[in-house]
Amino acid sequence: MSFPRTDVRRLRTLLITICLAVSVAAAQPVRPPAPPSSLPNAADSVKFLVIGDSGTGGREQYQVAVKIAEARQRFPFTFAIMLGDNLYGSENANAYITKFERPYKPLLDAGVKFYAALGNHDEPSQRLYDKFNMGEKRYYTHGHGDDLEFFVLDSTYMTPQQIDWLKDELEKSDAKWKIPYMHHPMYSSGEKHGSERDLQALVEPLFLKHGVDVVFAGHEHFYERLKPQKGIFYITQGGAAKLRKGNLRDNSVMTAKGFDTDRSFTLVEILEDHLFFETISRLGQVVDSGVITRRELNETTSTQ
Repeated sequence: MSFPRTDVRRLRTLLITICLAVSVAAAQPVRPPAPPSSLPNAADSVKFLVIGDSGTGGREQYQVAVKIAEARQRFPFTFAIMLGDNLYGSENANAYITKFERPYKPLLDAGVKFYAALGNHDEPSQRLYDKFNMGEKRYYTHGHGDDLEFFVLDSTYMTPQQIDWLKDELEKSDAKWKIPYMHHPMYSSGEKHGSERDLQALVEPLFLKHGVDVVFAGHEHFYERLKPQKGIFYITQGGAAKLRKGNLRDNSVMTAKGFDTDRSFTLVEILEDHLFFETISRLGQVVDSGVITRRELNETTSTQ
């Protein structure tokens, strides 16, 4: 049987089109499904993002930022805390765009507010940048409802004046959840830096006296959740753009969970007397999750 020449040409064109479509589809990266979340995602809870050491302007920062924006579609956090080293290298007007405004544009456009702490690579002038919401101060507080107050510290220059300020602010706070955060971790299993024992001596007594349950820090370019130290949970999240691969000590007795093989970010939800957390890698893998109960309740803290 023979076909008219025009039909043969049409058939050949159709086959070529199909082959091209198949090859293009095969070349597209397969987007992994969103990881199942352990967060309650309750309507009346406080939800926020935790990132640290984020301001490189590099590819990995942008990749993490994409995952953060995707996570917010299913977990609508309203603000973010930044744990320092917000801008590496130059800090001119363009740096604020390429290292902060552009990667986090979907969040900023959605009204997410960022509250920054200063790191050792940050210029104090960052306190004047309105999108960091520092109120032109090196250390400050911000509250969210009646039950949550943050105490943002400048751990690079922990002056006596700052210690006195922290003491006064903790004493007058009526919040159930008093959460300090800073750049340098008081406790760390990192081989590069390790624990900041001078900070332990300066501020840990205040944390213990005033019912602090959780402290966040960056500086170490990985994620680590410490076993409770004197009843307080310390979480290091310094991997939003930088990575110090394999830097966690394998034999550390302090580490409850560590992740030093890729970049990551942490989502937090506070619901009454419980703090839920979930840490997600640059590739979308949930690498840690759990729940912390306030110490005042004398209940057992559980983690996954």
